[in-house]
Amino acid sequence: MADTRKSKTDDAFVCVGMITAPHGVRGAVRVKSYTVDPDNLVGYGPLFDAKGQAKFKLSPVGHVRDQLIAKIDGVNDRDAAERLRGTKLYVPRTALPETEDEDEFYLADLVGLKAHHVDGSLFGTVRGVADFGAGDVIEIALEEVRGKVVVLPFTKEVVPDVVLSESKLVVNPPEGLLQEEEGPGNRTRRPGSSRKDSQADRDSDAVTADAVGAENATGSGKEA
Repeated sequence: MADTRKSKTDDAFVCVGMITAPHGVRGAVRVKSYTVDPDNLVGYGPLFDAKGQAKFKLSPVGHVRDQLIAKIDGVNDRDAAERLRGTKLYVPRTALPETEDEDEFYLADLVGLKAHHVDGSLFGTVRGVADFGAGDVIEIALEEVRGKVVVLPFTKEVVPDVVLSESKLVVNPPEGLLQEEEGPGNRTRRPGSSRKDSQADRDSDAVTADAVGAENATGSGKEA
């Protein structure tokens, strides 16, 4: 995932985390980070809300379970922190590190790609990548059935090839596994274990999607 509000443009924004709750009485918040290292979240500079307007500067002060505890400039009490509950945090796509080779990609970069069937026919357009608890899935709006979205496992077997230079990917949908979904999920993470991690995965989790969501190895998606 990934939640990319303006895909494929210099001012695209990618979701890298979400404020989940206030922490204490002095304005600190808990932040669910979609980066490999939660502390990386503060290394991209100011974070933005979903409209790209409100700006947040985070200062980490600790951790609780898998979440970052941070102070936000201008937020000084629990009531102010409570009002930020559920706020998704975005960075400009241009703030994310560049991929190291042509086989690396961010999951956010998949949104909008044309999906081609292994037989060469046009299958549809990628709507998003999500994780609903049973592994990553890729959501594709079908070319031949207007308004229909199918969900496929995002594995090397089902998505054998991603060619960003041609704005496409290849799908090999297993018979009987197509299913309809209302819309894209918001969490982007790397595909299944068959795809190899890279240094970029470890150093940056591009996110896209649990906020919505990453938002993104040789043959794998990458997370900021």
